Amino acid sequence: MSSQPDHVDEAPAGHDELTRDIAEVPAVEVITTVAVHLMSAAAVKCGLAEGGEKDKDLDEARKLITALAGLVTAGAPEISNFHAAPLRDGLRSLQLAFREASLVPDAPGTGPGEKFTGPVYS
Repeated sequence: MSSQPDHVDEAPAGHDELTRDIAEVPAVEVITTVAVHLMSAAAVKCGLAEGGEKDKDLDEARKLITALAGLVTAGAPEISNFHAAPLRDGLRSLQLAFREASLVPDAPGTGPGEKFTGPVYS
């Protein structure tokens, strides 16, 4: 007698509804939503949120800002300047905040995400 369940390939409950919901969301909305989540997480890790220094983790912030830079740089041509401009502004602000929060700031062009955006100056 097999110990395998009879319905191994069945999707979890609610899977069809979730798939349908995702299918109805425009790409621009998915891209901007992900970017906003990355921005929010990076701001927290830069110590800019309510928790301040307690939540500050510049190693984590660097990773999040670099991922955001890659997404914004690659996604901008696809989502139009109307949607990309505020994302670029937020990214630049985070890059500058990271530089200010660092005890030893990165050289221009080597900060988080700058391989995608180019050097960021204040």
